[in-house]
Amino acid sequence: MSAITIPFVDLRAQYAAIGPEIDAAIGSVISSCAFIGGKYVRDFEDEFARYCGVSHAVGVSSGTSALHLALLACGVGPGDEVVTVSHTFIATAEAVSLTGATPVLVDVMPGTGCMDPDRIEAAVTDATRAILPVHLYGQPADMEKILGISKRHGLSVIGDAAQAHGASTGGRPVSSLGRASCFSFYPGKNLGAYGDAGAIVTDDDEIARTVRKLRDHGRQEKYTHDRIGFNYRIDGLQAAILSVKLRHLDEWTAARQRHAARYRDGLAGTSGITLMEHVDHAPSVHHLMVVRSNDRDGLREHLAARGVASGIHYPVPVHLQPAYADLGSGPGALPVSELLASTVLSLPMFPELSDAQIDQVCDAVKEWARSR
Repeated sequence: MSAITIPFVDLRAQYAAIGPEIDAAIGSVISSCAFIGGKYVRDFEDEFARYCGVSHAVGVSSGTSALHLALLACGVGPGDEVVTVSHTFIATAEAVSLTGATPVLVDVMPGTGCMDPDRIEAAVTDATRAILPVHLYGQPADMEKILGISKRHGLSVIGDAAQAHGASTGGRPVSSLGRASCFSFYPGKNLGAYGDAGAIVTDDDEIARTVRKLRDHGRQEKYTHDRIGFNYRIDGLQAAILSVKLRHLDEWTAARQRHAARYRDGLAGTSGITLMEHVDHAPSVHHLMVVRSNDRDGLREHLAARGVASGIHYPVPVHLQPAYADLGSGPGALPVSELLASTVLSLPMFPELSDAQIDQVCDAVKEWARSR
């Protein structure tokens, strides 16, 4: 195997471009000792709310805690059900379980990997309280159909936007659709912190108030606690770092979209490769650049031998995870999710990629295709 010459993600390159801004922000937090709450958290929350086109953003400790608190704030609890997907990171379903509710898993569309709206209504019961679509790989789910179904059944829609910072559908920020949207700022995300962090965004004043209270031990004021809460606060250092990076996010998103277009052109018609669908009215922000192959492992080994890193998201769908064996969904229950789990491969994708690097990846993929 060759040494990796094209990384999957290159956070060093990002820091090299904005290092002085980051260092100044960190220094400001340290000099002011605003480590928990305070100015830098408030500033980032205000900036991110404006960016998302909503009234409120509430910073929290991770994307998982964002999902957990948003579900609680929408009234989800023991005995309830939440319709979501299996082709996702386990945190999506895990957050439902943390409320005491049950995740009800539906299949996804092969072209995008996002929730198949045509599967939702068959999964709705008297116990259903919410729909939790995932904007997977940075691709918005079909929110028009999902919101229509939620309205007919009186359900909350909470978006898992952990991979969809800055994404829009029909000209509207995807984060502004539904009762709330949840973000992860894990370091490798399109907008990433230097540790764990997350946020809930919403136009609902009551949801925002509830989430702010729950993230800080159910506190109304110091030593007065209205309800049992959590230690789910974002810290000042992460907030300040995110404020710096937010100023660059549109530029980075445009770069990701250019890279994806070059990948699509370079890989078009390649034998043994299927590209994910490009949706004109809901363009992906390309957290990941995903292709499909029935010989995914062979392709990955070939790329590694050519010095190209790659990733797999996600090889075991939620309904086949040991932790969710009690759902009773064995192999074959969600065929599209299982197909994607065994065939998807993520190619290098980060804003600082060069055209030459993308061409090198495409050449390596086409070399693999010719050798089959």
